[in-house]
Amino acid sequence: MTGTVVDSRPSLLRRLRDRVGLVALAYLVLCAAVLVWAVVTIATDDSGEAMALIFPLLVTAPGSLVVFVLPEHGSMFFASLVLGAAVNAAIISWCTSVLRRGRPDPES
Repeated sequence: MTGTVVDSRPSLLRRLRDRVGLVALAYLVLCAAVLVWAVVTIATDDSGEAMALIFPLLVTAPGSLVVFVLPEHGSMFFASLVLGAAVNAAIISWCTSVLRRGRPDPES
């Protein structure tokens, strides 16, 4: 024994990829990238007329459209984006797992 402890647990990214799948993980990364781009665009725009926050709403639709029934607050907007992205990632994960299984052979 050398006295070192080896952590046999997979990393967080590996566990997330194994749980939701690579396609859903890529979708979540895309959502995060679009959100970061929109927030940077809004923060650097001094005219006050930027509509960049529409794009993250569209990327995470239809789940994020719950923002229209939530109280008007900035945190509710971001909460609806997280909800929409999570719902869409779960649907993408389910679809890819069904497609990966394939169809049963009709002759068997």
